[in-house]
Amino acid sequence: MFPSPRSTGSSRLWKVPPLAAGLVLLCAAVGSVVLAGIAAVALIPIVFTVAVALGWVTGLLLLGWAGIELMAALERWFENDPRFRR
Repeated sequence: MFPSPRSTGSSRLWKVPPLAAGLVLLCAAVGSVVLAGIAAVALIPIVFTVAVALGWVTGLLLLGWAGIELMAALERWFENDPRFRR
């Protein structure tokens, strides 16, 4: 029940016909599904970008860690190899 826009202060309420209410609700349901689909498609590039950025950051961190470990191994090799002792 909605208040009638034509009523001037009276408490008359008008009924929405079931066919019109059904059509309005059907349009609202279809519109919400379409908007949800558009929002999901719009989020794909954002999610992809975040995933690629996280992959790069993870790769760079692992590469840095591997470099530090390799330098430490090289240092131990220099310290323990008799060819480098003078």
